[in-house]
Amino acid sequence: MNDMTLPSSITAAHDAAAAPARKPVVLVPACNRMLGEHPFHIAGKKYLDAVRLAGGQPLIVPSAEADEIDALLDLADGVFLTGSPSNVHPSHFGEEVLNPALPLDPLRDSWTLPLIRRTLARGIPLFAICRGAQETNVALGGSLHQAVHDVAGHHDHRAPDGEPAAVQYGPAHAVQVQAGGVLASLFGSGDFPVNSVHGQAVNRLADGLRVEARAPDGLVEAFSVEGGAGFSLCVQWHPEWQAAQNPQSVVMLNAFGDACRQHQAAHHPAAIQPGANKA
Repeated sequence: MNDMTLPSSITAAHDAAAAPARKPVVLVPACNRMLGEHPFHIAGKKYLDAVRLAGGQPLIVPSAEADEIDALLDLADGVFLTGSPSNVHPSHFGEEVLNPALPLDPLRDSWTLPLIRRTLARGIPLFAICRGAQETNVALGGSLHQAVHDVAGHHDHRAPDGEPAAVQYGPAHAVQVQAGGVLASLFGSGDFPVNSVHGQAVNRLADGLRVEARAPDGLVEAFSVEGGAGFSLCVQWHPEWQAAQNPQSVVMLNAFGDACRQHQAAHHPAAIQPGANKA
């Protein structure tokens, strides 16, 4: 044997030790936009950055047919539902469109609502932001205020028009953490500041959901699935905005990332054993 040639067993062991463990795969459903006359699937970079901050590998999913959802979830260690300029179509909670000028995304609705139900049924970790939280509530049978600012007793939760993003996504109000939930386990009691850039929000919370935090006007700002098989946290604000500089965002994303890694260990163990699939 040539002195410079290592036995194959040593080479394989070296490759296994050198190969990094796979990050948990996190599905990120795309939104739909027309650019000129051409349809595009898009996902905001800030959401993908948040998934990476949580330690996950984001996988953008353009759309899915009903018979493809479980195949996608077979790959997933988590699901991350993004915010969007578009609203959930009110037909999904038994109402007519209140303001036709506001954008909708019926293609996203058509597959994310069943995706949410299957994600939760399978115990796959779920983190949902703004529109994502709203569609989670709707997917489970809840309803939305189509215009929170027109509802008696509620404040205007929309961002100020004409201001730069740094102002629009700046702290707007505090949220009061509710006892006994996911946020209470992360932060204890009390409150912390959040941004506010939404016109719609939870009206009737779906059965089986637990309020995690409220705004000063009583609006539901966060909720989770009570007694769910896996981690879930749905928030109305935008923790992905400059997440690495926001202590609360980092804590929430780390909790989601931990849950994804636990799911990976339980369901995709080969992925966290470097070289396990090597000959």
